[in-house]
Amino acid sequence: MYAVEVRDHVMIAHSLPGELFGPAQGLHGATYVVDVAFHREELSADGVVVDIGRALDALKGALGPLNYKNLDDLPEFAGVVTTTEVLCKHIFDSIAAAARAGELGPGSEGLAKIRVTLNESHVARAWYEGQV
Repeated sequence: MYAVEVRDHVMIAHSLPGELFGPAQGLHGATYVVDVAFHREELSADGVVVDIGRALDALKGALGPLNYKNLDDLPEFAGVVTTTEVLCKHIFDSIAAAARAGELGPGSEGLAKIRVTLNESHVARAWYEGQV
């Protein structure tokens, strides 16, 4: 399996209601380093997994509406606890939609799966991985 990975970051604020989350129950900020890996069994006719520039554009497009926002105020997260895992899936859905729409360039229809990893710190990360 071949893979290409791109990286960006996003700064958000949110609260995580529920005893499980301890001090994170209150409003706090987080800066995530976001990695998106694109996987395919065979390279495209151009010898690539995916166009890296377009992959970066899709990632920026997915993160833009979240950057410098309080997720508690966004309608798409109403009633949702915005854990790192939930954010991984949200970003995955945006990137996968871009791939299905052909926004990642020629050959992107051959992608097998995408993995979105949110790095919370140097000691903790979460990811969501799914078929395109």
